[in-house]
Amino acid sequence: MEIQNEKDQMLWKMAKKRVGFKNHLFTYLAVNLFLWAMWYFTDWKHHDDGEREYSNVPWPLFSSLGWGFGLFWHFVGVYITGNKVDQVEKEYERLKNKKR
Repeated sequence: MEIQNEKDQMLWKMAKKRVGFKNHLFTYLAVNLFLWAMWYFTDWKHHDDGEREYSNVPWPLFSSLGWGFGLFWHFVGVYITGNKVDQVEKEYERLKNKKR
């Protein structure tokens, strides 16, 4: 019964981490959508002949890339390396089978 309770606690922690990542992803998308829209509607260069063009480097690119890098590592931590219980159980089983 105690093992089941431990596994339930581990699943609860994993679920909290995954929900945290999904909230992080939603916030990233919402804020970056707003920043890109703000850039699109306000960052025009006006020429004397009436032509409009964007500046060379869109400034939201820096926040999107920087924050996106952090979001990528959040994803890796939650979905790829986040299930350390399974990794420990696999190693335990490998060592246990090696002893026999």
